[in-house]
Amino acid sequence: MSRHKVAIIQSSYIPWKGYFDIIHDVDEFIFLDDVQYTVRDWRTRNRIKTANGTSWLTVPAGANRNRLICEVSLDESSWQQKHWKTLCHSYSRAPYFRQYAAFFEELYLGKTWTNLSHMNRAMTQRIAHDLLGIHTTFSDSRSYPAQGAKLDRILDLLQLSGATRYISGPMAADYLDPSRFEAMGIELQFKNYSDYPDYVQLYPPFEHAVSIVDLIFNTGPQAPEYIWGHRHGAA
Repeated sequence: MSRHKVAIIQSSYIPWKGYFDIIHDVDEFIFLDDVQYTVRDWRTRNRIKTANGTSWLTVPAGANRNRLICEVSLDESSWQQKHWKTLCHSYSRAPYFRQYAAFFEELYLGKTWTNLSHMNRAMTQRIAHDLLGIHTTFSDSRSYPAQGAKLDRILDLLQLSGATRYISGPMAADYLDPSRFEAMGIELQFKNYSDYPDYVQLYPPFEHAVSIVDLIFNTGPQAPEYIWGHRHGAA
């Protein structure tokens, strides 16, 4: 029986390096965006380093909770120019800003984003493939006829995708029932985020919990080394 490692996670705005670490770990990464939208969460915001400390970049998507993530529309686009200008101001002195500026400028100014899920998924896939060299297959949970809610839905998605191992973020250990995975013959693995090495970051003190853009602008082609490449035997 062939091994098929799967992760199932909601899309996030320019996620931190741990998100891409999980993507790199699996054969198939399923975006779970047909679930409840939560405000003031990673769906619409992330942090960057600035001369004044860490700062939030937030996509204006409204406070209506009565939507699925995939239903969240972006009704105005002025934030795209603002976010790009903020990135330029914060990272123009970073060693690899010039090398990657055109890539990120195209993401922000190359089109008008009108749907949150579409934008998050597109940006994540472009960064993963084009900048980090990840070859994982990306899927949409809506492409599978999964039933149920919460854990039942996760298990159904795993079964439909042919998963033999499920890789989850560590916080899910509080509510996932390992016995149910074992009963289905699916190995459950919780990601460990504790081993990331520091890198030279603008504006000390060092902070791990910031968007992937910080790592890319500061370390360039070496970025994978600071996510998974430093581990012995890592691919």
